[in-house]
Amino acid sequence: MQIVNPTELGKAQGYSNGIVLGPGRTLFVAGQIGWTSEHVLVGKDLASQFGQALSNVLTVVRAAGGKAQHVGRLTIYVTDKEAYVAARKEIGAHYKALMDGHYPAMALLVVAGLLEPGALVEIEATAVLS
Repeated sequence: MQIVNPTELGKAQGYSNGIVLGPGRTLFVAGQIGWTSEHVLVGKDLASQFGQALSNVLTVVRAAGGKAQHVGRLTIYVTDKEAYVAARKEIGAHYKALMDGHYPAMALLVVAGLLEPGALVEIEATAVLS
């Protein structure tokens, strides 16, 4: 087992940002929200938080030795379906810029809220590293 806590994400408190397990090197990335390494949300809009959250996921993937193309699954949690639909174009731009044309299996879930006040989106991932 390898714990992955990139310094670029700040200190993880009460969780690990990622854990690599097994001979196939499967990486489980903890839910990432749209905050900086200082744990400050990047904005109050869903699109900017989405971009930062996905960037944080990929920071963990890269720290474990992987790339966007190694991500096999993304689960995206949002607090407002209508806001997600309204911001799809901006969210798509962030996604394309970060994922380089790679589309893993994905699920989008609408939740009543997230732990961090003001967080509008959380993304978790599973990657198989080479």
